[in-house]
Amino acid sequence: MIANPRDWRIEDLKTLAARNGITARQPGTSHVTFRHASGSKLTVPARRPIKPVYVVKFIQWLDAIQARRGEAGDEG
Repeated sequence: MIANPRDWRIEDLKTLAARNGITARQPGTSHVTFRHASGSKLTVPARRPIKPVYVVKFIQWLDAIQARRGEAGDEG
């Protein structure tokens, strides 16, 4: 995704989020809010295709969550 952030759909991001324990909400709006249990969230416009800048932001956000999860696992 990061190498080719074009032509991705919101369903792709929702699938990736679900695999990582992140919820996605779209309460009748044109945006989807992804929320992690830590309280971190990211809102992405649900247009097709998603603009590459939002795909890159999503991947960076997901990487940051995974990095925090790794740090928490190293402490215990």
